[in-house]
Amino acid sequence: MPETMSLERRRVLAAFGATLVLTPGAKACPGRSAAPNPPRQPSPIAIFCLSNSRTKRIRASTSKRPGPKFGTTPTAQSTCWYPAWAQRHHHGGLSLHQEDKGKAITSVAVEPTASPVLTQTRAGRPLQPGKHKIQGIGAGFVPDTLDLSIVDRVELATDEESIETARRLASEEGILSGISSGAATAVALRLAKLNEFAGKTIVVVLPDSGERYISTALFEGIG
Repeated sequence: MPETMSLERRRVLAAFGATLVLTPGAKACPGRSAAPNPPRQPSPIAIFCLSNSRTKRIRASTSKRPGPKFGTTPTAQSTCWYPAWAQRHHHGGLSLHQEDKGKAITSVAVEPTASPVLTQTRAGRPLQPGKHKIQGIGAGFVPDTLDLSIVDRVELATDEESIETARRLASEEGILSGISSGAATAVALRLAKLNEFAGKTIVVVLPDSGERYISTALFEGIG
């Protein structure tokens, strides 16, 4: 895993018996190819959800469970925001489910300003991933399981606004969430001020708890 991952993430994996091999943080997930060969069990199984074809086949069916709950309010349109990486599977599944139900929906993906690979891909530019502090999104590449054709717009979030918004979620709403959840909420708050989204229902999924980021910039200067 990238060396930039929090100590909490590393220690949880180690507690489950994993042997951790840290790779260059600046290369994000693609940097895993630079890792030395770790000790392996006799019959190793490589599990990488971002290229697992089964993920595509089941994402819509599993997302039907929370899916029907969205868009049940009297408003005309449900506009959903999800961190592009942390919720890549539910992003596709929920978006497809709502469209199948005939509901008007604007699907928005969120990625770090410092590593805008989705924006670069949509613009037909070479990918130039960068280092950032929003763990859980901005992995430095576009995964096979992310269908950009159902993403209506891609919005950027800075490290600073993501951390600030995650802290606001804790202090103002009592929700201790991760940095990527702060990024998604920051974008939702920003776009909610636009006239085109006036009167719409905005759904933001916060998939990550803040406990695993105590050693990161999210908690820096607190306590």
